Amino acid sequence: MECQFLGAAGEVTGSMHLLDTGKDQILMDCGMFQGRRKQSDEKNRHFPVDPSKITSMVLSHAHIDHSGRIPMLTQSGFSGRIITTRPTQNALGYMLLDSGHIQESDAQYLNYKSLRGVLYQEEQKKRNNQLTNKEKSQIKDLLKKNPYDLDAETIARLQQQHRLKTVVPLYTMEQARHSLSFIDGYPFGHTVSIGRNITVKFYVAGHILGSAFSVITVKDKDRTKKILYTGDVGRFSKPIIKDPTLMFDEEDRDIDLMIMESTYGDREHAPVKDLGNSLKKVLLETLERGGSLIIPSFAFGRTQELIYVLHKLYENNEVPRQPVYVDSPLASNLTRVFGEHPETYDKETHSEFLEKGLNPFYFDKITFVESVQESMALNRDETPHVVISASGMCEAGRILHHLRHKIHNPKNTILIVGYMAQHTLGRRIEELGAEAAQAGSSKNLPEVKILGKTYPLAARVEKIEGFSAHGDKHELDKIITQSNLNISKIAVVHGEESQSKPFAAHLKQKGYDAFIPASGDRIAL
Repeated sequence: MECQFLGAAGEVTGSMHLLDTGKDQILMDCGMFQGRRKQSDEKNRHFPVDPSKITSMVLSHAHIDHSGRIPMLTQSGFSGRIITTRPTQNALGYMLLDSGHIQESDAQYLNYKSLRGVLYQEEQKKRNNQLTNKEKSQIKDLLKKNPYDLDAETIARLQQQHRLKTVVPLYTMEQARHSLSFIDGYPFGHTVSIGRNITVKFYVAGHILGSAFSVITVKDKDRTKKILYTGDVGRFSKPIIKDPTLMFDEEDRDIDLMIMESTYGDREHAPVKDLGNSLKKVLLETLERGGSLIIPSFAFGRTQELIYVLHKLYENNEVPRQPVYVDSPLASNLTRVFGEHPETYDKETHSEFLEKGLNPFYFDKITFVESVQESMALNRDETPHVVISASGMCEAGRILHHLRHKIHNPKNTILIVGYMAQHTLGRRIEELGAEAAQAGSSKNLPEVKILGKTYPLAARVEKIEGFSAHGDKHELDKIITQSNLNISKIAVVHGEESQSKPFAAHLKQKGYDAFIPASGDRIAL
């Protein structure tokens, strides 16, 4: 029996691990790599194991870096079941379809862009002169059905005619929809069979709605082995959902191998209780300048926490009641999923909202933006407001358009409220914003490229770390040292070297057998 580490080993995205008992192969997560487009695309298209040989898959939670390659799995010969919690199953009904839409849209846009460039060159050769903006617009119109939609058929025909390489999406919306039929949701604390003498039981991980610690039990003749896969570990005392589990059932206390995340293995977050005050401070400073607050946010988890905290600030009249826009259809749908699972809420949410007859995620100043036209109108709105928009790492989605319209204005603030992976636009904005603040000069502003065009970073960049859904080094330590678990060995995964290395060293100092696997490494149980 062995465990192999296939993704998020030595890095943060692309979570995937394989338990091979000799009789069954159990996949833990099937995440998408995120970061530099070309490098991530190559990694995502390579599936490291034969899907047809996988018996079952266990999914820790719905974030795309843990679930995003499920449609590729189900299109490639996998015939088992994907086992997860009920809230996660509900969330995937929106998240995987959205991911499929993004894959299709991105591929279509890249094909449009490359074809448009070729047509520009051809027309310039004919005219032996640079094209005017009007002439460029005529070529663009040829490739569009209307100002908002590309003409896929015309683009495909002209690409073939010009023998251009076509970008193919990782998967389509239809393939994502097909994958949903493989997913089964179960309650926390319920034992589920996932192979021959193999079961899984879920415990609350506190990261996002439905996120779970997965305890996998393998019985073979007279011996029993237990693997605890943490997925992503949440914070303690955060609003909305319950804290991570510390007390495990008696039969699940002795763990042979713990696969432990380390995203913030060497960092310390601001106290959770300061979140409201921190957001209040940033919002007041922005509104005093007459600017707007732009918040890139994950559609699932982070967006709902922001709505919750803003609702409390508005309810207590602590900030001016400016309009709040949630500009992400996915976030709107997932907010409804939150509303359908009050059994996962903590005591504070019940006392602050439910017992008063209030919906935590709706108030009179909030608008859920649906159409592209509404979103485009919001881009041009120069009156003070708050925008929460996906994606969280600024790699895709409507946030890119809000940034390109607002990033050059020093009145505005871009608020970072979560982890930005290396090589993402969000990380670049975060780092350049910190450098600009340190330099303290409005001259020689740093520049960022958004959708192929360069913009000066004049807006302020602020960061509130307490919103992170990942536990910091103390909270990760708490899961190991203050729970009732007896752990034989710990594989430290899901962390950049600067985080996983110190965390593994810390665990070794405390007497734990901890190691950092590289991608592809195996460990015998």
